[in-house]
Amino acid sequence: MARYLLRRSALLLLSLGLATVVLFILLRMLPGDPANALTAVGATDEQIAAARAAIGSDRPLPEQFTHWTGQLLRGDFGTSFVSSLPVGPEIATRLQVTLPLTAAAFLLAVLVAVPAGFVAAHRRHTWYGSLLSGVSQLGIAVPVFWLGMILVAVLAVNARWFPSGGFPPDGWADPAEAVRSLALPVITVALVMSASLIRYVRSAALDVLGSDYLRTARALGGTFRGAMWRHGLRNASVPVISVLGIELASTLLGAVVVESVFALPGLGSQLTTGISQHDYPVIQGVLFVSTLAVLLIGFAADVVQRIVDPRLRGGLAGGPR
Repeated sequence: MARYLLRRSALLLLSLGLATVVLFILLRMLPGDPANALTAVGATDEQIAAARAAIGSDRPLPEQFTHWTGQLLRGDFGTSFVSSLPVGPEIATRLQVTLPLTAAAFLLAVLVAVPAGFVAAHRRHTWYGSLLSGVSQLGIAVPVFWLGMILVAVLAVNARWFPSGGFPPDGWADPAEAVRSLALPVITVALVMSASLIRYVRSAALDVLGSDYLRTARALGGTFRGAMWRHGLRNASVPVISVLGIELASTLLGAVVVESVFALPGLGSQLTTGISQHDYPVIQGVLFVSTLAVLLIGFAADVVQRIVDPRLRGGLAGGPR
C-alpha cells in the first residue's frame, strides 16, 4: 500500500505539472491583449507598451512560465492585473462559498441517491421502483441552470422560503444567513447530481443482487440483510466510488453555472470575471486550484477503492469480498 501511495503521488505531481504547462500555453493562445484591461479606450502604442511591461506580458513565454511556476512553488498566485490585489487571498475568500456549496450538495445527493438507488434495484418490479428509475432518467436530462431558475421562481420569488440569490457581504460572520443563502443552490445541485447517482447505484445493486455469492450466502441460511451487509455492500460500493469522485469533481468544475444563476461570489464567478478582463493571474490561479482539487479527488477515490476492494491490493482476479 505504501508503494502504491508513492506511485500514485508521483503520478499526481506529474499530472499537475503537465496540466500547468497546458494551462499556460492555452491561456496565451486566447485572443485579446491583457494590457487592454489597464489602458483606456484609444490608448497610444506607448501606453499599451508600458502596460505590457508593467504586467510582464512583453517578456518571452519561457520567462513568463518560469516566473509563474516559481511563484506557485512559493505559494504565491501573483497579483491581479486589474485590481492589483494578491490573487491567493481572493481565491481563499471565494472558496468559502464554493467549497461549502459543493460539499453540502454532494453529501445531500449521496444521502438521497444511495437508498433510492438500492430501492430502485431491489423493488424494480414495483410501481415505486419504476417511478424512481423514471425520475432519475428524467433528472439526468434536466440542465442545472434551468432547474435553478425554476426553483428560484417557485421557492424564492413566490413562496419566499429562500433568498433568490447573493451571499452575505460579511461571509460566514452570520452562519445562519450564510447557510440560508446557500440552501437553494445546494438543493439545485443535489437534485441534479442525485438523479445521475441513482442510476449508477441501481446498476451496481442489480449486479450484486444477481450474483452467485449472494445467492450462496442466502442458501447457507443467511438473511437477505445480513448477506447484503457482509458481501453485497462492499462489492456494490466499488464502482460507485469512482462515480462519486467524478460527480464531485464535475460539481466543483461546474460551479460557475450555479454561481451565475444564484449570483454567488464563488470561484466560478471569479473565473468568469477574470476571463472577461483577460486577467491572467486570476485565470491561472483559479484553474490551477480547480485542477489540483480534481486531481486530489481522483487520488482520494482511487485510495478508497483500494481500501474497500482487496483485489486491487492483492492483484486477485475476482470473487466476492
